Parts: sequence; structure tokens; C-alpha cells
Amino acid sequence: KRRGGHHFASFLVLICRHSMKLSILIVNWNTKEELRQCLRSLHENPPAITHEIIVVDNASSDGSAAMVVEEFPEVTLRAENHNHGYAKGNNLAFEVAQGEFCLTLNPDTEVPSGTIETTLRPFDADPAVGVVSCQFIGLDGETQQSIRAFPSLRNLWADLFGRGPYRQPDFDYSQSQKCEQPMGTYLLFRRAALPDPQHPFDEGFPIFFNEVDLLYRMRVAGWTAYYCAEARILHHGGMSTRQVRRNMIWESHLSLIRYLKKHAAPRERLLLPVAAAAIWLGAFVRARGVYARFRP
Repeated sequence: KRRGGHHFASFLVLICRHSMKLSILIVNWNTKEELRQCLRSLHENPPAITHEIIVVDNASSDGSAAMVVEEFPEVTLRAENHNHGYAKGNNLAFEVAQGEFCLTLNPDTEVPSGTIETTLRPFDADPAVGVVSCQFIGLDGETQQSIRAFPSLRNLWADLFGRGPYRQPDFDYSQSQKCEQPMGTYLLFRRAALPDPQHPFDEGFPIFFNEVDLLYRMRVAGWTAYYCAEARILHHGGMSTRQVRRNMIWESHLSLIRYLKKHAAPRERLLLPVAAAAIWLGAFVRARGVYARFRP
């Protein structure tokens, strides 16, 4: 009887895994009020498909984890006793996620009704689409610039001295279209497109450029990123990183150096030492001489 019960339980788990359409993954650190609003928006506007919500709390000190337990018991919570950073936090969520599609969502967002369903449509329309993003609306009601090209020494140099392609200044946010690199605030992944469905993020990029690295690897593998203008979210913006601004200045610059070392074209590699020194100097100036990077 015990053996039969075990097999039946395993069968139920297998059925759940195959029937779960969507996993919504949120990594949180000390943004209790924003996380509450985000979860409330999902609770009040639940997607009309089978779904689960997983929150990984990176040892917040503001009571975020307790709030999730008390107010949103339907949410799966992984309350960590250490701040692992964004990349590992997402990997911890992916380890237990069961969805065919996985949405990595920042806690400083609010998701209106219909947004998720709308961003699922491009997957049906084009089997090459591996990830979909949407339009971000700021608290001022304006559309935020959220699409960039992949960073390269050429793009960054052009951006430094004028209207280079890196920041995609001519991108039309009113039109749905293929794109290079949408921001990680809202990324809906086809799980089958991920290079590693359980640990897709390179944890060598703990805070910044982890989604850029992942999107680039997906692009190299032949998958397309798509921007869906018909879908919108409200984005408060930068609520965690602004709490430790100097650390984040260093982390963003050092992660850019690591990204360039990992993905730079062969013809650019000879210039990498000079570029790395310039980026390091930029961090030193912006942080006013204080070296304080993120330590997971």
C-alpha cells in the first residue's frame, strides 16, 4: 500500500508539471510595499490559465517574507537567510517552477488584467520566439525606454559620443516587433528555449547583466526576443538597487566588464584591457572613490 501510494503521488506530481501553464517568479529584497502591490495586482487580475506564483525573498529585513505568508498564502515562498543576488534568486525559483512558460517579474511592478495572456500570444504565432516583454509605464504615465541592443565595444563607444545603437533611440514603442534585448523587469520565457531550464542565469552576474547574458545566449542558439506593445505593466523602478547605490554602481560596471570578456567579438578582444580600465575608472568617478561592490 505504501508503494502504491508513493507511485500515485508521483503520478500526481507528473500530471501537475505537465498541466501547469505558467510560473511567475519574483525575487525580492527589502521592497515589502512594492511586493505587496505586485502580488495584489496578480491576485486581483489572475491570468486565465493554470499558474503558480513563486517568491524568493533574499533575507529581507523589512518583513517581506512574513507579509507574503500572512496576506498571500497561495504564493509559494522561499525565504532565504542570505542575500544571494538576483541571478541565483531566480535560479532558486526555477528549480521548483513547474510551468511551460516562466515569467521573471520584478517586485516593483503591477500587472493589469490581460497583460500576461497578451504576452503569451507571440509564442503561438511564431515557434522561434523564446522570450516576450511588454510596454513599461512609469509613475508619470510615460512609456519607459526598455529595449536596448546587446552591448559591444563598438556600440558603447558610439553611445558615449552620440546617438549610437546601444540605447535603441529610434525604437518605436507603439509597435509590436522583434527586438534584441528587453529589460529584465518583465521577461516571459518559453521554458524549452532556455539553455538550462532549471538554472538559466549565470550567477557570475549576481545583480546586473545576468538577463543580458541569458538573452544573448538564447539569441546565439536561434531564439527570438519579442516586444509586445499591446501589453503594459506599471513599473515603479529601481526600488531595491537605490538602497545601496554605490554598491550597485560598482556592480553594474564590473558586470559590464565581465559581459564583454565573455561575449566580445574576436576583433574587439585586443581592446578589452583598455575598455575595462575606462569602465573601472567610470565606476570610481561615479561612486566618488568608494569601492563597494555586491558580495553574495
